[in-house]
Parts: sequence; C-alpha cells; structure tokens
Amino acid sequence: MKDRKLFLFDFDGVLADSLDLYAEAVARCLERIGTPIVKNREDYLALFEGNFYESMAARGVDLAAFAQAAKEILPGIDYGAMKPFDGLIPVLDSLQKDHLLAVISSNGSRTIRRMLERFGFDPYFEEVLGSDFLFSKKDKIDYALAKYGIPPERTFYIGDTTGDIVEARAAGVRTVAVTWGWHSRERLVAAHPDFLVETPEVLLSVGK
Repeated sequence: MKDRKLFLFDFDGVLADSLDLYAEAVARCLERIGTPIVKNREDYLALFEGNFYESMAARGVDLAAFAQAAKEILPGIDYGAMKPFDGLIPVLDSLQKDHLLAVISSNGSRTIRRMLERFGFDPYFEEVLGSDFLFSKKDKIDYALAKYGIPPERTFYIGDTTGDIVEARAAGVRTVAVTWGWHSRERLVAAHPDFLVETPEVLLSVGK
C-alpha cells in the first residue's frame, strides 16, 4: 500500500495508565540494590528525560543488578491496578486497517503482551519490542524501519516523555507527544515534538 504508515506506540503512559505502579516498583528495585536514587515521583519522571536505562546508568545504577532486582520484584506488583487509557480501541481499530502498528517500550515484552491481551489491544499490534530486545528505543525504531521497509517520513513514534521525543528524533522519524501520559504538557512542548496530541482521536489525523 503506497501511503501505508508505521505507528510505533510507547506502552506506559500512552496505552497504559501505570505511573504510580512503576514509580513505586522501580524505587523498590533501586533501594534493594543500594542505589536509592528515586525518592519521589519527580525523581522517577526525571529518568525519562532521556533513555530510561541510560539515565539510571548515568546516576550510578548497575543495570545488571537492577535487572535482577526487577525479576524478583516486578512479578509481585498488582498488575490489576494497571488500566488502559480511555478512547483507544476505536482509534487503534481505525489505524490498523490501513497502517502497521507496533509497540516500542522500556517495559518488558512479556508484561506488555499480557496487558495488551487484557486490555483487548493485542489484535491491533504487529509486534512488541521491549527492554528484553534492546534497551535503546532509537535502536528499536531503527530495527522496525529496516524490518517493515516504511521510510522515516511515514513513521510516527507516539510517546509521552521528553526522552521518547529525543530517541525518536535521533532515529529520524516523526515525533508525536501525547499529553495524557507521564510528562506534563509543558515539559513535552519544550521538547518540540512534531505533533502534540491532547486526545486519542487526534491520532487519526496525524500525518494527513
């Protein structure tokens, strides 16, 4: 299809309302490994000014130790508290009819797939690329571009943090910031995304 586009969705903060759940879980993981750099929500959100894992490493976190702590702590969190954002199913259904959709996230692929199934979102996504594939979202976007053969100018990364915008821009794709996620509207505006989206329905007009 000549005008087919590739829509790459972040998971947390775009599809799933999960901020409080993960802010607490990550703080517990960091405390367990002796690097308690997250004292409050703002400390956690600051890790997403760039790539989440690079931000932690820059603050002295041993990523291998963090990954081990996450394996022990994350299975015990209350995933039932994670909810999808409203209004997404009709949007995903419409986009998927003519375009390719995938998830690119710092979360684990297994968790994402389980939540997509629970939310009823799984039929819409061609692929899930999580932290177990590559840490860098830029590298994951590069992979998706090569795999699906859709040029960067017809590829859109939909994120909710300034780090999402930075990594998507580095990959050369169009950047879409949604205001219902983790970073504030003001923070996102300062990152100069190509599109700023206030409601899911507006995603249908992106790139037209």
